[in-house]
Amino acid sequence: MSALIHHFVVHRLIVNKEEKLQAVPRDACLPVTPEIEHLAHQINHSFNSKPGKGVGHFVSDASHTDGSEEKDADGFARQLHQFIAKQNEGTDDLEREFHQLSVDASQRLIKSLTDTGSVETGFLIFCQYEFLATQYLMVALLNTRSHVEVSQELNLASREHLDLAKMQLAVRIDLTQLQIQPEQQRYISFIKGRMGRKVSDFFMDFIGCEELVDVKQQNKQLISSVDAYLASENLDREEQQQHRDEVKSYFKEKIDSGETLSVSELSSRLPADEAASHSFEQFTQGLATPLEKDIQPDPAALRQLAKFSGAGAGVSVSFERKLLGERVIYDPVSDTLTIKGIPPNLKDQLSRQSGGEPQGSGE
Repeated sequence: MSALIHHFVVHRLIVNKEEKLQAVPRDACLPVTPEIEHLAHQINHSFNSKPGKGVGHFVSDASHTDGSEEKDADGFARQLHQFIAKQNEGTDDLEREFHQLSVDASQRLIKSLTDTGSVETGFLIFCQYEFLATQYLMVALLNTRSHVEVSQELNLASREHLDLAKMQLAVRIDLTQLQIQPEQQRYISFIKGRMGRKVSDFFMDFIGCEELVDVKQQNKQLISSVDAYLASENLDREEQQQHRDEVKSYFKEKIDSGETLSVSELSSRLPADEAASHSFEQFTQGLATPLEKDIQPDPAALRQLAKFSGAGAGVSVSFERKLLGERVIYDPVSDTLTIKGIPPNLKDQLSRQSGGEPQGSGE
């Protein structure tokens, strides 16, 4: 399903001759061509696929209770609200308004980078689009990567393309929720962390965003709750695996669409004891720390649904969940794992180390 692109513009951040960060703005929004639509779709897909995102909201002006001057980052939220109001009024020349919003935001990002002593260069993209009846604003800072093209005449030429795979600085604002349900304070999502750093160092300050929900922790708690619930339903191992596969399928649907998952909706896909009026949703409500009703799915949770894995003290173990109790036996009393049918390539290495005859490379 494709998105409807309303406005798309790109500016550039560089280090100038004076070794200072500088924004080089484009003079107008780009025409929405099939190429732009394809790029916007790729950016949205790349954002949805990134694990470990955070959720938050704009820091309101009322938060400045210490009498300090309003942070410049709050100006982004104010200007965005003004743009939305003009859009709702049907103001002419919204493209120019959006372009000005993006130019002013670029300057705010430069200021945020300078204030935090950070140096980031690349292409700053602003895209307003509609997807599944929801309006979004995506802001992403992307770098480029070189590649070599071969022409029909077999000539080689070096080209640059946006490196979406390494997108680490991006924020998406749900404009629809911002207007309809701002009190929920969950209309901003952003990529968290990069090599031990937090995006909040400068990117969240530039947007004026405050994190509210730890998505990674919520997903971890959700998966643990699913495991505990299925165990409480007295299902055999095969039935439990089937229901985990259903949860995995539901997660993937939501990740692909960029939507949040609903605990209530997920509950309808899991077994329930109707006689006891016991469902997964009711089970989560009884937890010491209840789950959020709506959770942004983390792609990393898919791996947790499919495999058991862990590492420590020089040992790393990973195996598919369905193998537990069959090829992999866990004894909690002796704290041991017994593996039946060692992978051929590992068996070969062990045989060589022990001085035995190789059992085949397994490759």
